[in-house]
Amino acid sequence: MAGEESFGHFIIWLLELLINGYVILIIIRALMSWFAPNPYNRFYLLLMQVTEPVLAPLRRIIPMSGIDFSPIIAILLINIVLKRILLGLLKSLFLY
Repeated sequence: MAGEESFGHFIIWLLELLINGYVILIIIRALMSWFAPNPYNRFYLLLMQVTEPVLAPLRRIIPMSGIDFSPIIAILLINIVLKRILLGLLKSLFLY
């Protein structure tokens, strides 16, 4: 029993770490867009490849009027769907 509970804690901790890391990547990308980064920079290219699969569909759904709100909406959706709903379900399965 104790081993299963510690495994559950580890899985939840790891998922929270990955989700928070992804949110930080979205924030970094949004901040970098203010400064016209070099499009051939390796870090910028990696950042684009990692975050674009989440941001591109949001841009198609939300009409843009000069300001890209997709990072804000992505962070809100990640916090609502992944953190509250998914992690809440996992916590109830593993920890109770």
